[in-house]
Amino acid sequence: MIEVRPGGRRRIDRVLAPGYLTGLGDLPLPVLRERRDEAAQEETDLSYLRRLLHARIDIVRAEQQRRSSGGVNSIVDQLATILADNALGPATGSGRHQQLEPSRAGEHRRHAEALIGDTDLTDVGTLSDNKLASALDTYATEESSVSTFRRQVQGVMDTLNAEIAARYQRGSATVDELLDSELGRTEE
Repeated sequence: MIEVRPGGRRRIDRVLAPGYLTGLGDLPLPVLRERRDEAAQEETDLSYLRRLLHARIDIVRAEQQRRSSGGVNSIVDQLATILADNALGPATGSGRHQQLEPSRAGEHRRHAEALIGDTDLTDVGTLSDNKLASALDTYATEESSVSTFRRQVQGVMDTLNAEIAARYQRGSATVDELLDSELGRTEE
């Protein structure tokens, strides 16, 4: 299960630390942007992990449905449809357009795989009903935890974006300054 460790060195520990949003009005604009970008990267990583968990939940539910309806086709034969159904359905939650790539994709895959230990989803048809139910419960619990942290990180991003926008509104930050900093130009 994902957790935030007070004083920890991981990105999620920093972004969700109580002091991360303290004194925003006193921080230089580049620092605000760095914090916003750091939070955005963490949100991207949490979203990726959440999608991995959703795929596993969908596979387990499909196998449970196949069994309860007396289906004879293998889940492997239906895999593309199972995974596409979730992608084609209506969006729920607070999804955001993400321009970033997950920075810890391999770590997140290993985390999702380790959640159910010796239960292997490569052949869900061989798992007992109890193992399937246990796997579904484990994945759903983890997905709920990841979603909670993701919403918290999105709240941090919203707060940082609001401070940045307020500075532009007040005129204490300008687009020209942003362009100069992006292009590496400084005042002489």
